[in-house]
Amino acid sequence: MTSRGSVEAWDALSRCHVSVTRQLQRGVDLRGLSRREFEVLAALCTTGRGGLRLRDLNSHVLLTQSSLSRMLERLENKGLVTRRQDSQDLRGVRVALTDAGTQLYEQISQDNDQMVADVMSTALDAQEIRVLTRLSERIHQYALSLSR
Repeated sequence: MTSRGSVEAWDALSRCHVSVTRQLQRGVDLRGLSRREFEVLAALCTTGRGGLRLRDLNSHVLLTQSSLSRMLERLENKGLVTRRQDSQDLRGVRVALTDAGTQLYEQISQDNDQMVADVMSTALDAQEIRVLTRLSERIHQYALSLSR
């Protein structure tokens, strides 16, 4: 594929993300959280009780390190996350959801996930969703490998 084709594919993915995110912002009650704060809770929820190292969490969201740190401070003040020294690497910080954070995430995610499923399954059939997932994950993994 030419570089133009790659750029067109990337632009299409970006437009897709923007348009679906706008639908989610209109249709999902985030209960006082911003969309980015919800995305941070989502990233933490998928990792289990141990949470994530701050730098690993940063790879899940499109925020600068300082913006993420300020956001985590707000979420911590709301009682939704905890930050503690990483027992594996004393220089690092681990971030985890509190029980309140998990509960809030689960409440919001029901509506969020239903809306995502409605949009995706209306626009694509099951096979197309599987292909899109596989291709998106491949791009994601490659892009992550570039920053290591």
